[in-house]
Amino acid sequence: MPVAASAIYFLNLRGDVLINRLYRDDVGGNMVDAFRMHIMQTKELGTCPVRQIGGCSFFYMRISNVYIVIVVSTNANVACAFKFVVEAVALFKSYFGGAFDEDAIRNNFVLIYELLDEFYATTMWYGMHALLLRSWTLVIPKIFRQKFLSFTSPRKVYDHRSHPSLQINQSLMQLYKLQVLLDGVERVLFIKKNEVFLDIVESVNLLMSSKGSVLRCDVTGKILMKCFLSGMPDLKLGLNDKIGLEKESQLKSRPTKSGKTIELDDVTFHQCVNLTRFNSEKTVSFVPPDGEFELMKYRITEGVNLPFRVLPTIKELGRTRMEVNVKVKSVFGAKTFALGVVVKIPVPKQTAKTSFQVTSGRAKYNAAIDCLVWKIRKFPGQTETTLSAEVELISTMTEKKSATRPPIQMEFQVPMFTASGLRVRFLKVWEKSGYNTVEWVRYITKAGSYEIRC
Repeated sequence: MPVAASAIYFLNLRGDVLINRLYRDDVGGNMVDAFRMHIMQTKELGTCPVRQIGGCSFFYMRISNVYIVIVVSTNANVACAFKFVVEAVALFKSYFGGAFDEDAIRNNFVLIYELLDEFYATTMWYGMHALLLRSWTLVIPKIFRQKFLSFTSPRKVYDHRSHPSLQINQSLMQLYKLQVLLDGVERVLFIKKNEVFLDIVESVNLLMSSKGSVLRCDVTGKILMKCFLSGMPDLKLGLNDKIGLEKESQLKSRPTKSGKTIELDDVTFHQCVNLTRFNSEKTVSFVPPDGEFELMKYRITEGVNLPFRVLPTIKELGRTRMEVNVKVKSVFGAKTFALGVVVKIPVPKQTAKTSFQVTSGRAKYNAAIDCLVWKIRKFPGQTETTLSAEVELISTMTEKKSATRPPIQMEFQVPMFTASGLRVRFLKVWEKSGYNTVEWVRYITKAGSYEIRC
């Protein structure tokens, strides 16, 4: 309805404007004066809630000591307009604690403006419910504040004598529990199929010398989740990190299982993760929000599995010719393959002509970036391919200066492979109703700054 309305006014009994919001520029600024003179100051006030003055229609309704006036310049749905007013007033009362009058509007005008903007953004008057709009506004409705008070105790939140940082963390967790409580109500209403999608996305950063020795290497990763779950389930995620496996073995009083473990550095969690349980049990336990979110970020600097090794050989044959040979070998498993592999080999700016021989893919010279671009659509694991190119240069009169060549750059994406070796051991979902959940796990490794000196 706000999309069809040109303006919405909140007036007191004297006709003074309390709050107004203009949605279109097809009405003038004298709409309030027209309503006051032709409707409020006549005996016809209250006889008909719809009046037409000039080229504009006025839909108005009195709630307590406040007039809500909607001005439209087109042929709008009158029933929809009044339904919008009734739903909006009910929503305002839920935020104001049950009161809607002139004083309540003056005391909460900032919140009303925020809600009016959300009405216009969502264009769904039928979705104007405190449970649906509470995540888009900064103020929690008063009807839900008692639920928050039942979660936390002011003594625990503000008692800084025991452990200030822990108490602050508990306070934030209680606020998040309130948010998840309201999310749970929405899930019961809308979620039909319970599914959890988990993606581990990693970016490999590498700087390798021309002889094949690694100069710098690290992996930055993140765990992305998309949850479609009813109610308020508790999720527990198990990874093959070294600290978590050692802590699990201590709790179960049994030796650590053999297998590859990794050490995570610079770990950052989403606010839904229970940090207290992670510090004590080294397990990632959380109550997820609905939809897509980033569960955690991490960084690894040791034990990185490089997906590709590149061996370049560049020979200069005089002043006008170059010979380029590049061998690329995939190190990951034979059943895995990489997609969208691009190798960019820099050449001098005075390149005039190039010729290629490749065992796989396509190659061409890109003069805009001064590179030989070699593209391979699908690169199987445990295979190698080569590129041989002859480059003819334009002869120059200036004396050639020795300069360091730019490094070779690679772009790729390897599904179901992690350069860090991170693996999901389990993903458990607990909910009081005991419904069945479908879990999906996917691994993706991408190239970050993957450079090889030549």
